[in-house]
Amino acid sequence: MAVWGYVAIDKSGKEVKGSRDADNKDLALRDLKNQGLIVLELTEQNMLTKDISFDFGSKPTPRDMAVFCRQFASITRAGVTIIETLNMLADSTENKKMQKALYAVRADVEKGESFADSLAEHPAVFPELLVQMARAGEASGSLDTAMERMAIQFEKSAKTQALVKKAMIYPIVVALIAVVVVIVMLVFVIPRYMDMFEQLDTELPAITLAVVGLSNFIQNNWYIIIPVVVAAVFVIKAYAKTNSGKHVFGKLQMKIPAVKNLVVKTASAQMARTLSTLLTAGVPLIEAVDIVSDTMGNIWFKEALKSALEQIMVGVPLSQPVQTCGLFPPMVYHMMRIGEEAGSTEEMLNKLADYYEEEVEMAVQSLMAAMEPMIIIVLAGIVGILIAAVMAPMVTMYAALDNL
Repeated sequence: MAVWGYVAIDKSGKEVKGSRDADNKDLALRDLKNQGLIVLELTEQNMLTKDISFDFGSKPTPRDMAVFCRQFASITRAGVTIIETLNMLADSTENKKMQKALYAVRADVEKGESFADSLAEHPAVFPELLVQMARAGEASGSLDTAMERMAIQFEKSAKTQALVKKAMIYPIVVALIAVVVVIVMLVFVIPRYMDMFEQLDTELPAITLAVVGLSNFIQNNWYIIIPVVVAAVFVIKAYAKTNSGKHVFGKLQMKIPAVKNLVVKTASAQMARTLSTLLTAGVPLIEAVDIVSDTMGNIWFKEALKSALEQIMVGVPLSQPVQTCGLFPPMVYHMMRIGEEAGSTEEMLNKLADYYEEEVEMAVQSLMAAMEPMIIIVLAGIVGILIAAVMAPMVTMYAALDNL
């Protein structure tokens, strides 16, 4: 998430300066306009220009947001005022960043600001989706219902994210263990065998020479290898945050067959669930699609929905650009088209979300089932090469002794 410095005119006509956390410039501009500010200048800040902050709290997780929304709905439904509800929730939350934001929201509400506008002033804590749902709930007089729907939304999102992380953790952990084992073998085990190999006074096999050469290279250049690897990791992470990097890695996700299946189904479930939640709350379709596009993780899906906005504005049904973009499965736009024709888009999207959330769970299980044998094969190959490098000279020596 980038930091954007701004110069703006507030409601009283005074010039104000500050910074805003947002994924992109358009989202930052929209957040500032929602606060009633007239933006004069908006630029992305770097390490030298951004405001110094000592906020070390972690960003609330979807699970934290789900608990907040459900408790807010339950307490306000019992007749407790919003100000007292916010005070109770701020006192009970364990996330320091969220606690600080809730106290600030309570203070703003006490001054007369709306609950939604108060939430909008803290985009690093409260997502745009929650702000819009709160605004729709306030307008319709059903804020508790809107917050309860958001609780369900965040719970579904947390479950989907947990499933995806579960699929990624296993191969990453195994890969790290494999790297550590290989380094230990090359740095500590192979050199001990070298003394014995040198005493054999025989020509070593090619595989042994290759492994020994790699071992010597690591031992002699470790002080260069480590900084290069660390620098490469930082460069890749920095590139992944750029527009070009997001396109490259996003396309890469769509090229790997097993991963593509999971990415597409996750995006379909997220799009359907979020759009259904917004439309049910009374948010206009154009604004809802705009918000949904900002929540998409893969930039190709985000741009596809942004592009769909232009067609929706001229009266084209949403199902048509969703189909022509070629990213979503046929069931998505077929179900959307049926909902549009029957006047039950929200209901169809809800059913679509339920279906693809189950599909995501099955895709995760299939991905893990496919990865396990692949990882075993790769590890067996690495261990086999190291064992062969150690055993080959011994076999050669025993063969030479048999010929005497």
